Amino acid sequence: MLLIECPNCGPRDETEYQYGGEAHVPYPEDPSQLSDKEWAEYLFYRNNPKGLLAERWAHTAGCRRWFNVVRDTVTYEIKAVYRIGEPQPTLGGAQ
Repeated sequence: MLLIECPNCGPRDETEYQYGGEAHVPYPEDPSQLSDKEWAEYLFYRNNPKGLLAERWAHTAGCRRWFNVVRDTVTYEIKAVYRIGEPQPTLGGAQ
């Protein structure tokens, strides 16, 4: 069982959360100006690095708030948790 530390509720089982994709991906300034191909790439293409990755998670079975997690994609170990709007912790290698 993996525990994820919600910044609002404390540690909870991973089944209470919803993965929301890569964090810190800027939203397009005017999505209506994107081609279908560009919009699809924004929605579905991700870096998928091996190692540390900043991700968005929502505590769907708790406070229902979004927050960020830095997770090692190789070991699945969570290295840091921080609120939306807070700066990403410097961990070396996180994207």
